[in-house]
Amino acid sequence: MLSALTPQAPDKILALMAAFREDPREAKIDLGVGVYKDATGLTPVMRAVKTAERQLVEAQDTKVYTGLAGDPVFADALSRLVLGDAWPADRLACVATPGGTSAIRQGLELIRMAAPDAALWLSMPTWPNHPAIANYLGVPVREYRYFDAETGGVDFAAMMDDLGRAATGDVVMLHGCCHNPTGANLTLDQWDAVADLIVERDLLPFVDIAYQGFGDGLDADAAGLRALVSKVPEALIAASCSKNFGIYRERTGLLMAIAPSAKRRQVTQGAMAALNRLNFSFPPDHGARVVQMILTDDTLRADWAAELEDVRKGMLSLREALATALRARTGSDRFGFLAAHRGMFSLLGATPEQVEVMRRDHGVYMVGDSRMNIAGLNAATVPILADAIVAAGV
Repeated sequence: MLSALTPQAPDKILALMAAFREDPREAKIDLGVGVYKDATGLTPVMRAVKTAERQLVEAQDTKVYTGLAGDPVFADALSRLVLGDAWPADRLACVATPGGTSAIRQGLELIRMAAPDAALWLSMPTWPNHPAIANYLGVPVREYRYFDAETGGVDFAAMMDDLGRAATGDVVMLHGCCHNPTGANLTLDQWDAVADLIVERDLLPFVDIAYQGFGDGLDADAAGLRALVSKVPEALIAASCSKNFGIYRERTGLLMAIAPSAKRRQVTQGAMAALNRLNFSFPPDHGARVVQMILTDDTLRADWAAELEDVRKGMLSLREALATALRARTGSDRFGFLAAHRGMFSLLGATPEQVEVMRRDHGVYMVGDSRMNIAGLNAATVPILADAIVAAGV
């Protein structure tokens, strides 16, 4: 049987990571891997996480399973962080998942269970795992235009035109903030317009929020999502703790479903718990427990929020420094969009050939579509990258 398996296409980012490791040049720059790094190139464990883990080790007296949906205190704390005042207590169903990726997978499974013919509308471009998971599950995929390569911003008119052709019951995947891979976000007014269109056409919004706190702040990054939730009758939300808590390897996520009524919430909760049972039985607890402890302790939460704010401001500073360096080298502001983008990623707008020139001649590694991780920079490497971009003719 196993001899019938065919080779799978290699993951482009993993291949890029391997090539970077094998490059002997000391001045090489890794802008490919999608994890936060500090100025030393380290992905640190946050102070509040270390404190919570120490407390957890001392106090924990069992490793028995949590419920199928995970600890409800974790779900309560994280959903309140994401939804704020828009938190719909009587209509909200939640299940803990192994990371935000599993939250997306479980959400798509739920869609397939409820409406197998519904199409999933994805931004063009989007995170590659969105279409990959949907295609594997057999969920029909459609694309809506999103990024304007000329301006480095959102092509909102084209986005609304495409979504205006979505069929009743279709699903629209939206990035909650810090759009991956482009870094270009919707404004609050645009979120409102999207919400109105979703209600008008009876669509289901599915929001992937993986970078809350990395853009304009914890509340500002969730403002568009909260505005959406206040208008629509139902929604799915996949939240990840990998980035804003720095617990990548702990695989901590949450799938939220806002049902149209309290009665439908109970049915939805049961379906989501059943999907957890079928896919991985009980969700992991360590990362979720740490997040729960931080969010429910005033001292830990304040320390976590302060460190997260330092991370956010550091990335904004790098963006501004790169835009300034490119302005000085080109005599124009055509790379000004880099300072306007938010989160770890920006789509530079380089061709695959130009990306290869930067790698070959300058040791600058980024994904072939020119998505670059701003957090892979520091004060010393910003001018190196600026020189590489200009030399490659971007």
